[in-house]
Amino acid sequence: MTTKPIHLIGVPMDCGKRRRGCLMGPDAYRTAGLSESLIDLGHTVTDTGNVQPGAFAPEAKDTHLHALNETVAWTRALQKSAEAAMADGLPIFMGGDHALSAGTVSGVAAHAAREGRPQFMLWLDAHTDFHTPGSTDSGNLHGTPVAYISGQKGFDAFPPLPAAVPEENICLLGLRSVDRAERAAIEKTGIHAHDMREIDEHGIARPLAAFLDRVAAAKGMLHVSLDVDFLDPDVAPAVGTTVPGGATVREAHLVMEMLYDSGLMTSLDLVELNPFLDTRGRTAKLMVDLAASALGRNIFDRVTRSYS
Repeated sequence: MTTKPIHLIGVPMDCGKRRRGCLMGPDAYRTAGLSESLIDLGHTVTDTGNVQPGAFAPEAKDTHLHALNETVAWTRALQKSAEAAMADGLPIFMGGDHALSAGTVSGVAAHAAREGRPQFMLWLDAHTDFHTPGSTDSGNLHGTPVAYISGQKGFDAFPPLPAAVPEENICLLGLRSVDRAERAAIEKTGIHAHDMREIDEHGIARPLAAFLDRVAAAKGMLHVSLDVDFLDPDVAPAVGTTVPGGATVREAHLVMEMLYDSGLMTSLDLVELNPFLDTRGRTAKLMVDLAASALGRNIFDRVTRSYS
């Protein structure tokens, strides 16, 4: 169990795509009882309020990229917020669309570099989010953060990376919607990518355990980015990028329980929750339950493997 205080940081970011609604995510997590759930587990929890992006230039009209300047402003603000939060706690970033991870992950990686420790990232998502501003057909920048975080070219408009996350330190888990350009790009990298067929054939525990072993062996810091669309839309409908065939409730809880058992998670994103698409808050409540599992909620105490 982490002994660090937990900082809840709201990120009402809604510019990474054209469909609106994710700006309501932070308050949905608050209403669903995220803070109370973690306090019940014995954690010290502080809600620091919402980050704001600050001023940004008007958007250019001659580009296919959606809200580039606003996304860059959010990235810059979140880098600072994430790096500061890592100094004395475990931050949970309540989003907000997945473009926010460009700022949160690069910020925590800057902290890891200053501590002399390698940064790792577990990306729980139906998508690789490995486009660059030049390769994305949609122009939606929530499809680009993994490329930015790993130091790919084409992000000249974004803040320079204080520290890239090495490709071999990134694990993508739960993939089931990857376009041809992203697939070709991923295959040229050292990123560990696991699709739902692999999970169907071998289970979700095997690739996750192998990744956690690598993190532990390197004495790394681990950022976890949980997208609502990692889950099957039958159980988590409140996302604008639904893809059938996602993780079940039990598979998702197993991932979170293994993360808690490992003791390796040092920061967490909860992203792409669109309360406008939810049914009586069921997706928000499920995401809160998953966060609680990652931070110690279980049915019975048990002897677990040590990653330290």
